[in-house]
Amino acid sequence: MEFNTKIKEELEGRIKGLEDFIAENGIGSKQLSKAKKVQRDGNIALFIGGLITAAGIAIWAMNRNSDD
Repeated sequence: MEFNTKIKEELEGRIKGLEDFIAENGIGSKQLSKAKKVQRDGNIALFIGGLITAAGIAIWAMNRNSDD
């Protein structure tokens, strides 16, 4: 049974390596790279926007309570 798991792990590793190679050098790899960059930039923008919004709400809430 241990022999089968070793073979399975070896094949999965080789398949993963082949998939990575195709993703980096295959058809559409440039578009995929661009899409990943756009997705990353969008995620960063959403995260920073959320932080700014949360900070703004916190400041507003503190100022609102101190005026009363």
